[in-house]
Amino acid sequence: MIGGGLAGLSSAVVLAEAGLRVRLLEKRPHLGGRATSYTLPDGTEVDNCQHLALGCCNNLADFYRRVGAAGKMRTYDRMFLVDAEGRASMIEAGGLPPPLHMAQSLLSNRSLSVADKRGIANAMMAIACSGGRPPGITGLSMLQWLRGMKQTRAAIDRFWGAVLVSALDETLDRTDAHFGIDVFWKAFLANRSGYRVSIPSVPLGQLYDGCLEAIEKRGGEVRLRSGVREIRVGENGFAGAVLEDGSQVTADACIAALTHDVLPDVVPRRMSEPGGLLAGLRRMRNSPITSVHLWFDRSVMRGPFLALLDRTTQWIFNKTALYGQISTNGDATRPTTAGAVADGSGGQYLQLVISASYELVPRSRQEIIELCCRELGDALPATREAKLLKATVIKELNATFSPEPGVDAWRPPQDSGVRNLFFAGDFTRTGWPATMEGAVRSGYLAAEALLASFGRPQKILLPELPFEGLSKFWASRAASDGQ
Repeated sequence: MIGGGLAGLSSAVVLAEAGLRVRLLEKRPHLGGRATSYTLPDGTEVDNCQHLALGCCNNLADFYRRVGAAGKMRTYDRMFLVDAEGRASMIEAGGLPPPLHMAQSLLSNRSLSVADKRGIANAMMAIACSGGRPPGITGLSMLQWLRGMKQTRAAIDRFWGAVLVSALDETLDRTDAHFGIDVFWKAFLANRSGYRVSIPSVPLGQLYDGCLEAIEKRGGEVRLRSGVREIRVGENGFAGAVLEDGSQVTADACIAALTHDVLPDVVPRRMSEPGGLLAGLRRMRNSPITSVHLWFDRSVMRGPFLALLDRTTQWIFNKTALYGQISTNGDATRPTTAGAVADGSGGQYLQLVISASYELVPRSRQEIIELCCRELGDALPATREAKLLKATVIKELNATFSPEPGVDAWRPPQDSGVRNLFFAGDFTRTGWPATMEGAVRSGYLAAEALLASFGRPQKILLPELPFEGLSKFWASRAASDGQ
């Protein structure tokens, strides 16, 4: 196993559970890949970016259960949004069956006009009535599809964009309509629980504590600081790997769970040359995410998280509240060191997240902090009087691959076509965009392919959440029409 991100960890854990002896090699000194946390010089642990899961991410939830991390997630049935005028709205499921369970939230949204809501309702029904596959979307960006559906500028910015830019880490004009529509179908229309938000109650790095145990207690091995320089292929298939220190390792089979921009430089050249299985990876672009961490000397926010509209800042996470969770035995636990203020005097720690943060990439750390603090002053007036004790900015320039129109054609399968060599990563063909759910799905699919090649076929990947209410009828009708 090469790579200790979610794709590599998920495949390693299920293969260990299946009775295989797993050796996992990770270049970094920690597990988690792009969804992890770092320790600052003063000992404070911060996430590289706030990652969250929706209810439709059932394979990610399954992985967390396998490694004992399910209890480290907090789930919420409500999402609050505030626009530039200070008008608050809420997303919450009502009593009607899907897809109508979200109707009350839409109707009560104070940031949208009647015309905005009418257009949104029409587009949502077009998605639902087609079973998530409206006709004529091939090759379109999400913005093109929305304009074709006569969406107003406010509806695009305050509804569709508010959800999709964060979910897909890309602007609407660069997002394949297929992915954008899929988010709304799976999260908001097909199933009552698909939209529910789960957020880690610990720093991301602590979610993977159980992975090490799951592998090692079954005779496996995890080797950190063990980057791979070359994957070798011989006449009989996978032949071994050369580490960065020049040493070589061999195995009966290999799953390469590297990022799409690293993998082509590690495999044999013919695989990434024109016509090769991985040639399309050279065409895939990356999207950035910027995370801003702020420590105040007092409490400035009450809820656990908040979405902002009409601003650069998209999400605010109250890390102090999230980390001060109730334990499984019902006792209140003390916040971790990550949730504490730098000088130990209390206060509050907030993390702000900006997806598709192209405009912030060239800006300095101080410029970004000042911008975010100005926006916080409008959304959270208490920050105007509070003292900012400490701040840090983390830019993940290559956070995800861009879900641009046509990108699916460049994504390789998990089976490399070379005997006993498989690929895992959110960039492989998973049916999902670059999300944690997509990464786990790729790991499960790669593990299934490997086990099948050993003559031990096993179904690991969980199906999508079941369709409910009218969505079930429409999905069934769309499937029949497709046949």
